[in-house]
Amino acid sequence: MKKILILVVAVSLSGCAEMQQVMNQFPQTQGIGGVDIAGGLKEALNNGISKQVTKLTATDGFYKNEAVKILLPEELRKVDAGLRRIGLSSLADEGLKVLNRAAEDAVKEATPIFVDAVRNMTFYDAKTILMGNESSATNYLQNSTSTALYGKFNPVIKNSFTKVGADKVWTNIITKYNSIPLVNKVNPDLTDYVTNQALNGVFKMVAVEEKNIRTNLNARTSVLLQKVFAMQDKI
Repeated sequence: MKKILILVVAVSLSGCAEMQQVMNQFPQTQGIGGVDIAGGLKEALNNGISKQVTKLTATDGFYKNEAVKILLPEELRKVDAGLRRIGLSSLADEGLKVLNRAAEDAVKEATPIFVDAVRNMTFYDAKTILMGNESSATNYLQNSTSTALYGKFNPVIKNSFTKVGADKVWTNIITKYNSIPLVNKVNPDLTDYVTNQALNGVFKMVAVEEKNIRTNLNARTSVLLQKVFAMQDKI
């Protein structure tokens, strides 16, 4: 009864700072019919990270996955075209490849950041997410962590640029392009661009697994996932 009273008080404080405090203290194991809703959603997201995001860390994990492959930003498409006009197609191809290599390397180091972020989901968040659309959990993770993740992910991408040689390749590309007569010189922030694209790719892959768990009974590989998402099936 005491736990139910705490929940009632929390709901009455909707929109107040006190509500989040109460919800954070509320036991995660309490849900509809005693089912650990938050635990189930966390398991679904962790499955997305472990089963799908890890695919991005392999060689060509980004580069040969059309759903997340990092393409050149619009301002650099003219650079690509310009290099190909002067017979430097191989350099242009290498430039695109190393952007994806940097993302593949960075995701390998940054995966624990995403795992930690999942732990912040509350019971209140979980109930809302469970009854949402097929990417509600992924959207929650993206909306609640993107700013913090960017701050942590950006230096990882920067280090990965150096590690895979992308910084040297792109310094060479930009220098050669800017030396072409009559072109407008460019100086793009590729670290920022690849950081955002890599984050987008990670969330896309988490969404793939979330949708799978929501729509495919065979993907619910634990008793907890079966119980939690059976609630969703009934609406």
